[in-house]
Amino acid sequence: MSIDVKQASPRVLGALAAGSLASIQPTTFRAEDGAQLVDDFHAAFGKHRARANHAKGVILEGSFVPTDDASALSKAAVFAGPPVPVTIRFSDFGGIPDIPDNIGEANPRGLAIKFRSGSDADLDVVTHSFNGFPTATADGLGMLLRAIGSSGPGVAKPTALDKFLESHPIAKKFLTTQNPPPVSYATTAYFGVNSVAFIDAKSERHFLRYRFVPEAGEHYLDEATRNSKGPNYLSEEIAKRIATTPIRFDWFAQLAESGDKVEDPSIAWPETRTLVKLGTIRVERIAPDQTTADRSLLFMPGAFPNGIEAADPMFAVRNAAYSVSFGERQ
Repeated sequence: MSIDVKQASPRVLGALAAGSLASIQPTTFRAEDGAQLVDDFHAAFGKHRARANHAKGVILEGSFVPTDDASALSKAAVFAGPPVPVTIRFSDFGGIPDIPDNIGEANPRGLAIKFRSGSDADLDVVTHSFNGFPTATADGLGMLLRAIGSSGPGVAKPTALDKFLESHPIAKKFLTTQNPPPVSYATTAYFGVNSVAFIDAKSERHFLRYRFVPEAGEHYLDEATRNSKGPNYLSEEIAKRIATTPIRFDWFAQLAESGDKVEDPSIAWPETRTLVKLGTIRVERIAPDQTTADRSLLFMPGAFPNGIEAADPMFAVRNAAYSVSFGERQ
């Protein structure tokens, strides 16, 4: 069932009626080498026969309930009807499978969700706990990763990373202004890296970015508490939390306005942009057999069902890289 735009909330109607998104056009996709990007992650973190990034994580299961406002923005099946089963993976940053949860280098944390609307209508959303990205392009990300890999302990100053960050202030901000480790994977917000276009029933496009806001609020560890936590405290905490109560996130779309760079993930859009609630994620249980589930679970953030399209060329290389990384861990 699709909901006509006229049935949407006044706030959504106002954003759509303003016509501010009509002038925004996505750039043409470039064919990037996903294998090279995976190699760049290995240069930074080593090769562990695990995910090239966000290697350490925990998988859960739950459901998604959409809002009418979501179906007004997009005709995608995930927004069209009853609750949708979801698979959720929380994770730490980096390609190191045993990275301690309680260190800053494990930021930003990751939230990936597979919406299982049907074999030809599934949607994968991959987010992290920072509103922005270190580089505008996949090429720039590869340069950053190679600089990290060649700048370990004992390397003379200024290192390759020092030089990169000096000439790339956005990447420097990304690496130096992360939140402290969260109290829980359930107590931090998550942001979509790349922009997408929602296509409504009238074939009109609405450019936006995702964000997930925790029902439990945002809570982070102070220094003393962080030092008291063990290396696996996040997976242990989430198991205890989910055993007593479901975890909920509200899923929002941040709507672009004229002048917003949909093709540049390194630039966060102003907080004055309209937020439209797409629905609620309910996380209900830990998935059984984590090792098997993790090995077989592949997220494809650039593969979209009818009603959603990529608006950022980085999706192309991300999809290629995710496929390569999946093959390496089989």
